[in-house]
Amino acid sequence: MKAVIALAAATALWAAVASAAPIEPATTTICLDVGGRVRPATCHYQTASRLDKREDICQCLKGGQEVKVDVCPTGVKPPAESAAYERERYAAIQHGSLSGQSWRGRPICVSPHEYSGG
Repeated sequence: MKAVIALAAATALWAAVASAAPIEPATTTICLDVGGRVRPATCHYQTASRLDKREDICQCLKGGQEVKVDVCPTGVKPPAESAAYERERYAAIQHGSLSGQSWRGRPICVSPHEYSGG
């Protein structure tokens, strides 16, 4: 009887994991040059899980400063790129992070599909 209960619990756990939505990161890394323009980031992701999309490490191999930035929540779009936005975004960096910063009342963030890998 205990074996049946254990098997049922394991099956339920497996089904929950299999149907789980991907784990989206709350922050990601972008690379900014001194003008505030985004440069490509090289990111490595966990290989053990296709559901967990959090980065293990990101580097700015093609130049720029590594900056942590929030991923926009559902329904929120990042500010449109412009020269003014780029300058102020670069000026807003505090200790390598833009988390919690805003520009003209909108959060400084990136769309979930914008962060890049490998």
